[in-house]
Amino acid sequence: MAGDFKNKFSITPQYIPKRSKRRSGLAISKVKFIVAHDTGNPKSTAAGNVRYYINSKDEISASAHLFVDDKEIIECVPALTGPPEKAWHVLYSVPRDNELYGANANDAAIGVEYCYGENIDADKAYEKYLWTIAKICFEFELDPQKAIVGHCFLDPKRKTDPVTGLMNSRRTYDQLLRDIVLEYNDCAGILTPKPELILKPDTGAVTVTVKLNLRKAPDTRAERVQELAPGTVINFSGIISNGQPVNNNPVWYKDMNGNFFWSGGVV
Repeated sequence: MAGDFKNKFSITPQYIPKRSKRRSGLAISKVKFIVAHDTGNPKSTAAGNVRYYINSKDEISASAHLFVDDKEIIECVPALTGPPEKAWHVLYSVPRDNELYGANANDAAIGVEYCYGENIDADKAYEKYLWTIAKICFEFELDPQKAIVGHCFLDPKRKTDPVTGLMNSRRTYDQLLRDIVLEYNDCAGILTPKPELILKPDTGAVTVTVKLNLRKAPDTRAERVQELAPGTVINFSGIISNGQPVNNNPVWYKDMNGNFFWSGGVV
């Protein structure tokens, strides 16, 4: 694809051996969409999942292309680090992928697994997850507003991913879809106009209820200044009513030093 994409992170190829149950070696003739997964196995890392897939390569026909956690992005079936191959990440018997994209996910989609759990920094893992999916969109000329679908929407009777993994850090599927578009535009150099922030001067103090990030701007993609622990009391000097919506809540506070924190994490 013409143009450059911001390479924020590196992708490590660690392939499952070819001609095994988990990796057939069959080529994807055209990548048409992306399936967003989570591992369904809290605390399991990208490296741990890939190691399990390699060690059990001849035991079951189930796989994915990439695993993402807070430390690394590992590709175990070629997609971005080699010519894309089929992976077995959605049952052939479910019809929704054909209805939406005119193809089976195993034949035409890249599967990306999100790792989560108390031993994984959710913010860092989420950043890598967004970037990985946006990168796939760029490389295969997919529309980031239309080309991503959660596994739970393709197989709703059996699967809840990536919703379950996202809920682990109080994120939603709708937020994921919006953030992928923002990440794509940023990394592809597509300028998107931002509305002028509406700041209401006000003062007071609130208490942090969950692990919360203090940022340079009222946006989850802005530079992180500090991580605030639950129970922290923080003074504010103003309220932003139109910051980046997080789970449909766009209200942020401005602290006494000109930094910002989301209102959904305080009382």
